[in-house]
Amino acid sequence: MIGYVTLGTNDIGRAAQFYDSLLSEIGAKRFMETETFIAWVSSSKGAALSVTKPFDGTAATVGNGVMVALRMDSTDEVDALYRKAMELGATDEGAPGPRGDGFYADYFRDPDGNKLNAFCMK
Repeated sequence: MIGYVTLGTNDIGRAAQFYDSLLSEIGAKRFMETETFIAWVSSSKGAALSVTKPFDGTAATVGNGVMVALRMDSTDEVDALYRKAMELGATDEGAPGPRGDGFYADYFRDPDGNKLNAFCMK
């Protein structure tokens, strides 16, 4: 159902380095790019994740209550993506672990403060 998610950034270069490295862990590659926008996708039919400097020219800010969830196939993949995010300077918002019946997830914030999680259904 979701086609893409876009996150704001105030430093496109820093965001590019963070997401190039983080998303390569799950096989995603850049597929669109301008001076102020980059998008990654892991398959031709998968949802995309993008970062952009705001069109209106004002500073990007974090949406309170907004989160991007990245679906993984296993708990090992959730753990690996979390470790990579921490290695890249993400901020911990909840280490990997079970979160209720059959749901395994972690939570972190990228260098701009956008909240993400990696999860799998067991």
